[in-house]
Amino acid sequence: MKAVFVDDAEKINIKEIDIPVVKDNDVLIKVAVAGICGSDIHTYKGLHPFRKPPVVIGHEVAGEVVSVGQAVKRVQVGDRVTVEPQIGTGESEGVMTGQANLSDKRLAPGMGDWLGTMAEYFVSPEAQVIKLPDTVSYEKGVLVEPLAVGVHAARKGDIQPGDRVAILGAGPIGLLTLIAVKAKGASHIVVTDVLDYSLDVAKQMGATAAINIKGKPDWIEEAKSQVGRSFDKVLITAGVPGIINDSLNLLKKGGRAVTVAMFHGQQDFDVEQLQQNEKEIVGCMTYNRPDTEEALDIIAKGALPVEKVISHQLSYEQAGKGFEMVDKKQDNSVKVIVSFEQEG
Repeated sequence: MKAVFVDDAEKINIKEIDIPVVKDNDVLIKVAVAGICGSDIHTYKGLHPFRKPPVVIGHEVAGEVVSVGQAVKRVQVGDRVTVEPQIGTGESEGVMTGQANLSDKRLAPGMGDWLGTMAEYFVSPEAQVIKLPDTVSYEKGVLVEPLAVGVHAARKGDIQPGDRVAILGAGPIGLLTLIAVKAKGASHIVVTDVLDYSLDVAKQMGATAAINIKGKPDWIEEAKSQVGRSFDKVLITAGVPGIINDSLNLLKKGGRAVTVAMFHGQQDFDVEQLQQNEKEIVGCMTYNRPDTEEALDIIAKGALPVEKVISHQLSYEQAGKGFEMVDKKQDNSVKVIVSFEQEG
């Protein structure tokens, strides 16, 4: 089968490798589409903490089941599916409480023997496979996993109907977090970024206001003016320096900020403001099964324009171009997905 490899930093190659072996509890999926995620870009740049080149890249997927192991009972050949691409291992508290995202030894595609999703075929344990309703296209099905990140962020933020919410960052995760927050009933959602085209997509996806903060030292006051006061919740979906303090400055007393983006290194913030105003900073890591199920439910209902996050769909032969587009913000790229379906 053909597979997309990150061979080295910023080096993508298509290689021919063996189709993965299907073990007793495994499901073999013929990949229709796979998504390029921000964490895949970290791998592409050689910066990911545990996915290291050379590696078959990708963890977002939708496709058709073509083979199942002898012990598989819930999934059948012909099912249209996506995958929750994480497994909690060991005897950690996360595993014992059903919170795989808190497992001490979390396994994901691109780690060990578990190859990534950006290949003609992808193998997954049955327990991680989720059936797609017939009404959900593969193009929408591949968004279940990244939307689950947004759903988990909304859950950690305790988003309530009527909340005034700021989302800092209009990349794919920020935009899908917008969808999750809308599904929770937030009344006002202000999205910030430094790229006009991403902010235009945020408006199309339902943001109350979208603010380009580049060169605007007073943008925090502008954001507050959009909702008439400080924010109840702030979801941080861009891991840039100074953004923790920005979130604290946006929050009302007793408000909550959630760190959704992948951060590297130290972040300074004003502990005095945090303490004296009883504000909260809450960590957020991937998702768990209830988040994935809720994400699929949001997509299946079809009431929110989740598909507008997809800016480009390329063939797998163009995967290298796709990674470069996302990394360098070329051609107004937002969410890029890669297709393995043959035309005609």
